[in-house]
Amino acid sequence: MIIRPSTNRRDFLATMSAASLAAMLSGDPRQIAAAEAPKAKAEAVILLWMGGGMAHTETFDPKLYTPFEKGMDANRVLSTFPAIDTVVDNIKISEGLENIAQVMDRATLIRSYTAGDLGFILHSRHQYHWHTGYAPPQTVAAPHIGSVIARTLGPRDPAMPAFIDIGQRFELGEGEELKAFHTAGFLGSEHGPFLIPMPDQALASVQPPPGMTMERFQKRYEAMKKLSSSSPIAQNGSDFQRTSLERSLDNAFRLLSSPAAKAFDLSLEPKESYDRYNTGRFGLGCLLARRLVESGARFIEVTTEYIPFLNWDTHDNGHTRLRELKKQIDMPIAQLVRDLEERGMLDKTLIVLASEFSRDMMMEGRPEATVRDQVQVPTKVQELKEYGMHRHFTGAGSVLMFGGGLKKGHVHGITADERPVDTIKDRVVIEDLHATIYTALGISPKLAYEVEARPFYVTRDGLGKSIDSLFA
Repeated sequence: MIIRPSTNRRDFLATMSAASLAAMLSGDPRQIAAAEAPKAKAEAVILLWMGGGMAHTETFDPKLYTPFEKGMDANRVLSTFPAIDTVVDNIKISEGLENIAQVMDRATLIRSYTAGDLGFILHSRHQYHWHTGYAPPQTVAAPHIGSVIARTLGPRDPAMPAFIDIGQRFELGEGEELKAFHTAGFLGSEHGPFLIPMPDQALASVQPPPGMTMERFQKRYEAMKKLSSSSPIAQNGSDFQRTSLERSLDNAFRLLSSPAAKAFDLSLEPKESYDRYNTGRFGLGCLLARRLVESGARFIEVTTEYIPFLNWDTHDNGHTRLRELKKQIDMPIAQLVRDLEERGMLDKTLIVLASEFSRDMMMEGRPEATVRDQVQVPTKVQELKEYGMHRHFTGAGSVLMFGGGLKKGHVHGITADERPVDTIKDRVVIEDLHATIYTALGISPKLAYEVEARPFYVTRDGLGKSIDSLFA
């Protein structure tokens, strides 16, 4: 279902709340037999989420560099950073990503990702679309891709949460909208994300509160389980949803007394390694992700965090803000790749770096489907704050992938060298990207779960097709 251009945040939230209520009332979603599952190449996924709209021409698909000049023609600006060489002769990326440039010989780079045409552009709706594979609103609570993977494959280690989300808070900006897809939906609470907003405080999430003994905490836990019987899910939900909630509580409690809890303690990391990752919350999130995947996590998302008008949501000061953002992501991502490779885990771990859509200096939307401008860009750039990619662009985007049986030093797709910098070859849409991720994990893109007496496919209507040319 495509959302109408008139749909606003209030309509979106009302529809998603109704879908969540329907999920509470639903029974155990039965897996429906699909086409034969492909042979698994990977066993875990780390999603590195650039929330807010990462401009492709400023990162992994650089175009003609135009340095800042007062009074310059805004339409001339395609890239505000020069291109740099990588260790692969035919791949250039943007200045500020020098460490990632040194590991591009382990990468598959998609330059032709095209975000969904959802009518009006809203970050939370496009993020919902990316993470679930379905355009909102939906009549059922669509599960996050991490929840689908957790439900279908189960945990790699019984004590370790199968799906862990690192770095996103929900009390800022569009928090309620983000909650709509940070969930297992109809699949049940036990397959939802284990949330760690602050990676440097991850250990606290697997410990009793300060000053409380484990014995006392266990008594409080038992009392909490009794209270859960009077929760909305218990009162109004199905038996399946109630037992799923109880299992999620049991899983969380079991982790506290498990050796796996040590993976959450960043103080155990050698200082030299810790310092290489420590560029801020995202960098420490990458370090935590590496420790967790080593300890048996199945799906981990690490986000730069989406907050309206901050981070990658560059409605102003695009150039200066990206210079700082690149400092946050460059070394940790490269180090994550190297560390997993050194541990013999990269081939079995699929790393995916992505964003909900891209950005352009002048165009809002895509060439064949422009939408209402949300940022006023002067035709003549007079100040540095006006220099950068400030408008939402859905006609092209970059996705960077490592490991998981993919080709190394490979580029897929081509975009135009002149504005509009649109996809011109080998377009990739979300259902095919998801199908590729599922295929790497040995999950059929046609797999479905029965909900409300009808199939809900893991890719939209079961139509997702794996991009097999990406695999080695």
